Amino acid sequence: MNDAALHRSTLAIHAGRGPRTPGGPLNPPLTLASSFHGGDYAREQGTPVWEAFEEAIGTLEGGRSVSYASGIGASTAIVETLPAAAKVVGPAAGYAWTRSLLRDRADSGRITLTEVDTSDTEATLKACEGADLLWLESPSNPMIEIAELDRLCAELRDRDTRVAVDSSFATPLLQRPLELGADFSMHSATKFIGGHSDLMLGVVTTRDERLDARLRHVRAQLGATPGSLESFLALRGLRTLPLRIETAQRTALELARRLSNHPAVKAVHYAGLPTDPGHERAKRFMDGFGAMLSIELDTTPEAAEAVCRSVRVFTHAKSLGGIESLIDRRARYTGSSAPQTLLRLSIGCEHVEDLWNDLFHALEQENQS
Repeated sequence: MNDAALHRSTLAIHAGRGPRTPGGPLNPPLTLASSFHGGDYAREQGTPVWEAFEEAIGTLEGGRSVSYASGIGASTAIVETLPAAAKVVGPAAGYAWTRSLLRDRADSGRITLTEVDTSDTEATLKACEGADLLWLESPSNPMIEIAELDRLCAELRDRDTRVAVDSSFATPLLQRPLELGADFSMHSATKFIGGHSDLMLGVVTTRDERLDARLRHVRAQLGATPGSLESFLALRGLRTLPLRIETAQRTALELARRLSNHPAVKAVHYAGLPTDPGHERAKRFMDGFGAMLSIELDTTPEAAEAVCRSVRVFTHAKSLGGIESLIDRRARYTGSSAPQTLLRLSIGCEHVEDLWNDLFHALEQENQS
């Protein structure tokens, strides 16, 4: 099969299946083993089901992939590739566990950390003077901001600054950071790749063989190994990702449009809207706008929380990327003094009118109370 000739939605279905051997299984089988004949040990050499999942993601990303027990395990592995006292530039707003990971490493003296608004390209480039690593999250959590990945990677290519991109919200179908010049592309496969809210897994892809070897060593050293069942389920989830993301992002755009005109909504954060600050950037290097959006309500934090409790089709829960739509109240960023009336929506595959009616009635019910 000539991978270069196939659309990525086709690759998501076929990559990582192995040779078409007569009598062999169509899907890579679940391998429940820690030791193998000849001396291989799963923590060190991996297992066939890990390898199948990594081959599939690597094919989509255009590099070599290493899987981990969780997304934060994958993030930790990237940090562990750095030398002692490395200078890291990270996002001032973004996924709380990644930011606490970087801050913990800075507090212990493992790295020095500069936080910056990574949607501000000039400020980010200035902060990267002498940096060993720039950590980007795009689209970001929970504000759905788009970093200027193409320009940042191009500007840093001639420096000794590596670029890591958490691309979990985009998936490999909508954004491929390695093609833009990034050194690491990271995904929490717990989210859209797995797609069914039933596993935890992370994956990092790189084109540098030395970094790939280092990532594998870190996995073995720290024991951040993925489970065989989780890898099997994530690979199965990947097969339906093209259908799920197409449906979900189409619905997300329609909901964003309607919510933009609702009197209770102060702001909608979604790059698919032409008025969004990240719209033109996303059009340049993304193949879609994704299925995550956030809305700010013109109300109190208590009322915003009540909206989450009032929905019946949406599920009030943390996390994202599942086939079911989720809603949760989030802080704009840790330490913000602004009223916490931001609602993050992960759009699934329910019918758009059912989701809209659910949101509309929850917003109207709160307006009347």
